[in-house]
Amino acid sequence: MISTTSSTAEMVTQRKLDISEENVEDTSGKLQCCGWLLVIVSFILAVLTCPITILMSVKIVKEYERAVIFRLGRISDRKPKGPGLFMILPCTDTFVKVDLRTVSFDIPPQEILTKDSVTVSVDGVVYFRIYCPISAVTKVSNAHSSTRLLAQTTLRNVLGTKNLAELLSDREGISLSMQESLDEATDPWGIKVERVEIKDVKLPHQLQRAMAAEAEASREARAKIIAAEGEMKASRALKEASIVMAEAPSALQLRYLQTLNTIAAEKNSTIVFPLPIDMLQSFMQRK
Repeated sequence: MISTTSSTAEMVTQRKLDISEENVEDTSGKLQCCGWLLVIVSFILAVLTCPITILMSVKIVKEYERAVIFRLGRISDRKPKGPGLFMILPCTDTFVKVDLRTVSFDIPPQEILTKDSVTVSVDGVVYFRIYCPISAVTKVSNAHSSTRLLAQTTLRNVLGTKNLAELLSDREGISLSMQESLDEATDPWGIKVERVEIKDVKLPHQLQRAMAAEAEASREARAKIIAAEGEMKASRALKEASIVMAEAPSALQLRYLQTLNTIAAEKNSTIVFPLPIDMLQSFMQRK
């Protein structure tokens, strides 16, 4: 199931790449007569000064890089060059290197007013990569800076629609919503947002104290309820014990002796002995 999902995602990404390259090819156009003339002249000069121009023409891009070549200001090929060696004409060609590795950046702490009018400070981290170098060069002036600014705006917009309770409990859902919004917005730039995470949520100190007091009061209320339930169960047990002792009067006397034994084990100097009232009644009758 996981491999099928990965294959589907790769097919969608490849389709987006093909569409972007076709759009670039359509908009790039062809060189005019003057352009071809300049290219021919540049090629002749490169041949005449061959030992020197080889050093200027041969370029290298690494495995994780691609080169977008511009010839007289137009994209010369529908696919970026690399990795490895490639050549350019010294006078008419320029190129831009694009890094295809996943890039991460921190979203600066943003002061956000939640849906229930609570001011919080939230920061996060975004992971993205460039999957279409041509679109990343031609569709946006600075892909990395634009993605950073868009991430800050998206964070404020998404969290502005959430309550404080949702913000504290549903971070995963908020991160997924931000990722979908960013991925949709940066797709025309040839950028794939892979992951968005909420790092920290800072609450005002007054709100922290209020929440701590509320939690403490709630714990005290639960403790009182538990104590009351214990007293109720204890009273029921005492009632049942009194009924048993009423049926057997000697049981009460045995309970007295057990209590004396417990008191004596603690090495007390004074022992209070409960005298049964039944014994006093016999003396009162004699008088």
